[in-house]
Amino acid sequence: MADFAMIPADGPLRVVLVGAGNMGRAWMRMIADTPTVRLVGLVDLALDLARDAAAGHGLDIVVGDSLASVVAASEAQAVINVTVPSAHHAVNTEALFLGLPVLCEKPIAPSVAETLSLMAAEEVSGQLLMTSQSRRYYPQLARLKEAVSRLGAVGVVTTQFFKAPHFGGFRDEMDHPLLVDMAIHAFDAARYLLDADPVRVDCRSFNPEWSWYRGDASAAAIFEFEGGTRYTYTGSWCSPGLETSWNGDWRVSCAGGSVTWDGVGDPVVGTAAGPDGARTSTARGPGSRPEIAGALDEFVSALRTGATPSGDVHSNVHSLAMVEGAVLSAATGRTVDVSAVLESAYQVAVRREERADVRAALRGWGSASAGSGARAGG
Repeated sequence: MADFAMIPADGPLRVVLVGAGNMGRAWMRMIADTPTVRLVGLVDLALDLARDAAAGHGLDIVVGDSLASVVAASEAQAVINVTVPSAHHAVNTEALFLGLPVLCEKPIAPSVAETLSLMAAEEVSGQLLMTSQSRRYYPQLARLKEAVSRLGAVGVVTTQFFKAPHFGGFRDEMDHPLLVDMAIHAFDAARYLLDADPVRVDCRSFNPEWSWYRGDASAAAIFEFEGGTRYTYTGSWCSPGLETSWNGDWRVSCAGGSVTWDGVGDPVVGTAAGPDGARTSTARGPGSRPEIAGALDEFVSALRTGATPSGDVHSNVHSLAMVEGAVLSAATGRTVDVSAVLESAYQVAVRREERADVRAALRGWGSASAGSGARAGG
């Protein structure tokens, strides 16, 4: 039985989109290609931007700058939140207590503490809160996971990520642009591959002298996962030439062989074949809609079936904790227990929570570990 309210499949899911910027327009195009969903409302504080976006897509929908009023006027059943990260907590909370499930762009909140608050809000409201951790929905990543599952125990997983994007704007001014804005994709994919959560992390970050970022654009991290598997991540956002894909280059070393993936094509499997060397094959599997389309499909399926989605906030908090743990390790030069990151954030969440019902739920857990294990979907 679902821990959240289900919605009967008596027609397309009626959704309100919050955020009419570039990402919002990408979601509008994708929703238009999804027969199981119908866009009925658009919310943005910049009303002219929202009206132009709706008109540009030929949509006759409710447009406004208030989520509550647009939801009421459109008779929406769910919310898709593509606002800037700093607004995620407020918008998600408001939607949940309007009685609507939410699919939110990553990060589901800017910090672990705010994510714990959202976990409690999900429980109190009885509505689903899921993040669109879009890189989980690459078909090739699913094939990688399937290939790994056939090779026995996993010893080491590695990701190498080297790109040289000139974004401009806020990323150039962040303290840890690579770890905070990009590495979460790889960290979350590692959790997906291993079906496990991290125990501790040792990370060092730095900024090469030629870097155009103010903060540390390069980092190397080693995570220990439950069961002893090590995950290593080495990356740079100021590494021109011979760049990796945006998913990075992956290698998984298992008891029965190894798998590599370049982040774009199909993974390649190699198994021991006696003294003559290695036997290799390309892992292939069933396809699915990639990226944000895959996230939306899982969101709709969860609301129809009651199955907890992989991006449920109770699970996703562990990916955010990997980021905060890596940043703390880099800042202090010491190994960090991920559980300590969660428990410290829990104390902050309880102290700062403004809603009495959510604060009571947080306190009722007694610890972050008790709360985060309640509905984790992987």
